[in-house]
Formats: sequence, C-alpha cells, structure tokens
Amino acid sequence: MLFGGRSSEHAVSCVTAAGVLGAIDRTKYEVVPIGIARNGQWVLAGEDITGWSLTDGALPEVLAGDKTVSLAHLGGGHQLVVSEANEIPQELGSVDVVFPLLHGPWGEDGTLQGLLELSDTRYVGAGVLASAIGMDKHYMKVVFEAAGLSVGPYISVTDREWTVDPAKVRSRVEALGFPVFVKPARAGSSMGISKVDSLDALDAAVVEARGHDLKLVIEAGIVGREIEIAVLEGRGSEAPRVSLPGEIAMLDDEHAFYDFEAKYVQGSAVNLSCPADMPEDDVARIQEQAALAFDAVGAEGLSRVDFFYTAAGELIINEINTMPGFTPSSMYPQMWAATGLPYPELIDELLQLALNRKVGLR
Repeated sequence: MLFGGRSSEHAVSCVTAAGVLGAIDRTKYEVVPIGIARNGQWVLAGEDITGWSLTDGALPEVLAGDKTVSLAHLGGGHQLVVSEANEIPQELGSVDVVFPLLHGPWGEDGTLQGLLELSDTRYVGAGVLASAIGMDKHYMKVVFEAAGLSVGPYISVTDREWTVDPAKVRSRVEALGFPVFVKPARAGSSMGISKVDSLDALDAAVVEARGHDLKLVIEAGIVGREIEIAVLEGRGSEAPRVSLPGEIAMLDDEHAFYDFEAKYVQGSAVNLSCPADMPEDDVARIQEQAALAFDAVGAEGLSRVDFFYTAAGELIINEINTMPGFTPSSMYPQMWAATGLPYPELIDELLQLALNRKVGLR
C-alpha cells in the first residue's frame, strides 16, 4: 500500500491510508504500508493508523529516513527491497498487487502507474493514460466534450500565455462572466482554487493557483446542486457499476465553495447525503453519464464523477477523479455503502479486480 507522495495532497493521502489500513481484511491480505516522503523517498511505514489520521486538525506527514524501499523485478517476481548506506540490501518479499492511495501529481497522474507497468506489477485503479487525463482538468474536458457530455464554459491558460500576454487572458476571463473559479489544471482536494467575483481579484487568484501548477483552468460559475456518482469497474466484460447519487451541500457562509478546509478540517461545514433527492429519471440519467465518463477516459478500478444539477434539470459534468478520497467518511465509500457495498467489501473488490487484470496493454 503506497501513500503520501510529493504533491500538495500528501496529507490527504495519509488520511486515506489510515482508513484503508483500519478496514482491510488482514486474514486475507498481508499488507505492507509504504509511505512516500515529500522528497520522493519510499520508506517503510508503521501500521499504527493514529499516526496517519487527522488529529485536532493537524495534517499527517511521511518523513524521510535512512532506509529506502524500492520495487525490483528479481527472479521473475516483484520484490520489495530495503536499502541503507553501507549495508547489504534486504528483500522483504514478493508483491502481488499495489494499492496506490496517492492523490495529485506524481501518484494519481499516470507517473506512478507507468513505473508499475514497467515492472509488470498489478495495481488498483486507472492506468497511465486514464490517470493522466483524469488529473488534467483541461484535457479531461476535451475528452468529455468528444464523448457528448455537457461541459460548462471554461478556458485553459498555459504558463506562456500568462507570462507573455496576461491582458489577453484577463479579456478571455471577462468573456466568461463573473464569478469564475480559478484552478490549477493538475491538482486536487480543492488545492489552490479561488472563487473570483471581479476582475480586480483575478491576478491574486492566478498567483495562488500557479503556486500549485503553472497550467490553469478557469471556469464560469454554474448555479446548481453538486451531485456525485461513484463508479466501479465491472467484472470481466461487464459494464461499469454505478452507485446511488450523493449530494454535497454547504451548511454555512464561511466557505465560498467546497474547499480543502471544508472537506478535511471542518467536516461540520458540509452535509453529505446519499441518496440525493432527485427524480428517478434524472437518477438514471446521471448514472448513465457517469458510466460514460468512466469509459470515455478509459478508467479502471474506481472513479468518482462530479456533476452540477441545475434547477432546469440540466446535468453539467465537472470532473472525474480516478483516485477519490477513500476514508470511511469520504463520499466515494459512503455512496457505495448506501448502494449496498460496505467499505471493507469495497476494498476487497478493488483488490480482486486488480489481481484479475493483466498488466501491460489491455
């Protein structure tokens, strides 16, 4: 089990790992928790889940150490090897499957998936291309539009465009109309996102977002309910399985949107309900579109698909998350629990899907 990582979602990944460690069936699986420090070092992590949980709002962190863990292809198997300066490397044993509980770049974006593919190691979740598309909000929208899904008005802004002609970018944003949401193109957990109500506030929001990614996506604000669907890969040649819809509703005016603070620090600021109160026809429609989004990016394993549901009944897709928050209280497991698949069984299902999936091109 891999967690932590180099992205700004490091702490969120640790919290996710604590949830899985606390629920996985130890009679069926021998778990080796490996944390990835912010400098990219892989280290053996303890199994005390309190060390990876949110405690009084404090964010957990994997620290670098003297011993480094690596995944090596030795003797026809996938071995975990521990190395230390001036010491003989030690083999910990073979690996059947990797559960990469990583969020954000260098973990959820296809880079780690490429490493695992190169070593012929099975792993939970989406492959290289689907992970990369799911991480990049710009190309994600391009794929959704090509699949016939409704996408809200947006622009993408590259580093060169903002550096060379920021006035042109401001003009394009004005054409979207305010409010807009300024987002790093390749970040999650609402990191670096700002709601902007006027042109005067745009530059500060751009600076904030560029602290996470030099490529940005700026979206027109959409008035609608935030509805999510959990998608699970079908067995064999079966179609993707979809959950009942869940809804996120803010309970106070302190947060302008569902930001990091509301998600992970002040859980009382939001209400997460499942099933969402929707007409049956609209439930069927949003489930169908979520499965279509899953297939459009070529996802595997799991994904959470987020929509805006307007008063007129329009469904506008916001994004797909190929490694959604996975603590017991996260929306993805909650939606499956409400649909009849409890958290421990969901973990088992994901591991079995990965174990039965061949590596390489498929």
